Amino acid sequence: MKKSMLVGITGGSGSGKTLFLNQLLEKFGNEAVSLLSLDNYYKPRTEQPKDDLGIENFDLPESLDRARFSADLKKLKSGKDITITEYTFNNDERTPEKIHIKSTPIIVVEGIFTFYYQEILDLMDFKIFIEAPDYLMLTRRINRDAKERGYDLNDVLYRFQHHVTPSFKKFIEPLKNEADIIIPNHNGFSVALDVVTTFLNRRLEQ
Repeated sequence: MKKSMLVGITGGSGSGKTLFLNQLLEKFGNEAVSLLSLDNYYKPRTEQPKDDLGIENFDLPESLDRARFSADLKKLKSGKDITITEYTFNNDERTPEKIHIKSTPIIVVEGIFTFYYQEILDLMDFKIFIEAPDYLMLTRRINRDAKERGYDLNDVLYRFQHHVTPSFKKFIEPLKNEADIIIPNHNGFSVALDVVTTFLNRRLEQ
């Protein structure tokens, strides 16, 4: 069986990765492209590293279960389907779902540390980095964390200043050099989306 093509997408928290992904996936059927999100591989809250105030820091490379993510990714690339459990952070109102992911011809891998772990980066066939201004990333982070993760505004602002921004500058932004294409998301990315879609369609036709 032919191995799947892995497309890695990364960028800062709130850079627009989710919007880009949703628009990209809409252009393909479920049998052609599937998605594996690094967000579902965070370690339990009790195992998260904490800052000086005792607040869990989800924005460090050691916050994630690197070995499990790597193992699942290798299974998908080799043609095997996987089932994982959704990670809901501290949102007690959400019941975690079981997510079945097919080993499709193209597998999109998304997350802030997608390029950071060398053994995972080495598996990627095509790498995309999405960037956006700090003020846009903060606005999107406020909206997302309030809705999906149950954080109030003070929590979001604290984490953005003390966790998100330092981590982005140290671990994520330097990885732009690893990308095959860098997409600036200042006023949308329709042209870049068309370019990536055309490229992937050609790969599917081969």
